[in-house]
Amino acid sequence: MKPSSETIPVVVIGAGEHGKRHARLLRRMGGAELTGVYDQRPERSQEVATELGVRSFSSLEEALDHGRAASIVIPTSGHAAVASRALERGLDVLVEKPIAGTVEQADHLIRQGASLGRILQVGHVERFNPGVLAARAVTRNPLFLEVHRLGVFSPRSLDVDVVFDLMIHDLDLALWLVRAPVTEVRAVGLAVLSDKVDIANARVEFENGAVANFTASRVSTEKIRKFRYFQPHEYISIDFSRRDALLLTVDRNSPTPRINFRKLDAPAKDPLEAELESFVECVRTRQPPLVGGLQGREALALAVRVMSCIQEHAARVHLSEAGVEGHRDDH
Repeated sequence: MKPSSETIPVVVIGAGEHGKRHARLLRRMGGAELTGVYDQRPERSQEVATELGVRSFSSLEEALDHGRAASIVIPTSGHAAVASRALERGLDVLVEKPIAGTVEQADHLIRQGASLGRILQVGHVERFNPGVLAARAVTRNPLFLEVHRLGVFSPRSLDVDVVFDLMIHDLDLALWLVRAPVTEVRAVGLAVLSDKVDIANARVEFENGAVANFTASRVSTEKIRKFRYFQPHEYISIDFSRRDALLLTVDRNSPTPRINFRKLDAPAKDPLEAELESFVECVRTRQPPLVGGLQGREALALAVRVMSCIQEHAARVHLSEAGVEGHRDDH
């Protein structure tokens, strides 16, 4: 095994706003060497490369020639093809969420990564949010979850429905926290300012009796990122924006029951930086990632199920002409 101090050469594929963040963090990260960036729009990759003092690659193949690992930060429609090519060329891969456009594509990437012995990590960055990590440490048996992820309209990520853009973060966290199979899904969604679903609500029931309500919107007037859940005698509230979590319990020893509030210990850390550090460490040590291909596939499969329910509801109320056609899985 190579020494733990080994520096990992990493390339960033995609130089949009999120790709720039990946590149900037990798550029200053100990244990990683950002060798360069590639984007289909040369002016974008050149801008980022100039800012960071690294190479701007002229093609995907050239970029893959200069890395041992790749961070793929491109529109969802390209995830499967580019990640597959990187794996084929012998690179370990961090691909942004969702893992791919369809469950079949996800399955192919998982099989390919396993057969080649490559690391395949999926960018469900909220798993690395300090508030989430603090809350998970005290999570025992969550039975009711109420989640709101609302944002103002932005032209970013309009190639996918809000279920795959925003709600998928929370679907992944619910699967991680509840750890039980999903038995029923109901959902409704609407296209409001784009030709994709911009606001959606889903109710998910699990085999162990847990129920989760999810609301995701990119057409709200304010930004809200809250994940609340209840377990026997306890209530936990995560604020993704503040990156903290509260634990509420009832003090039954006082003359009258009283609610105790305790802020959970959540060391300050940028979630994306923590995610990238974890990826580089997995590349170095060959340990499986916190969010591997299977976890990414689970979240995608549930998101596909939510979208299917939204489409069924739209058909019942004759909303297909309003643009609620959304994502269709090929499997």
